[in-house]
Amino acid sequence: MSYPLGILLCVGLLHQTSSIVRMDKLADNKICGDAECSYVLSMATALDDFSAPDCRFINIKKGQMVYVYSKLVPEEGAGVFWSGSVYSERYVDQMGIVGYFPATVVKEMQKFKEDTVKIPTTEMDFYCD
Repeated sequence: MSYPLGILLCVGLLHQTSSIVRMDKLADNKICGDAECSYVLSMATALDDFSAPDCRFINIKKGQMVYVYSKLVPEEGAGVFWSGSVYSERYVDQMGIVGYFPATVVKEMQKFKEDTVKIPTTEMDFYCD
């Protein structure tokens, strides 16, 4: 690799990583199906629309199916937020995007994972890009 090309590559990588924004933590702990939070805990149905206030959250439309991956353990006086992704043929562009939403806007329909683990959240749980 030539020297100028290497510099351009490094500048490009720095530019990409500079768009990551550190956001406030929503909770110190979360409940997951495994230590990596890779298993779906449950399937829920959206009871109401929810518009994401920032990049940590996902938009949800009433009637959408939501895969729940983790549940934040709320601090005293804090809201209860879960993490998941939506599934709907009408909103294919949102499928696969994982983010937080208030637990109050969904109703759990089916639990897939009864055994859960409580693990600490990290700053990476709340980064935005």
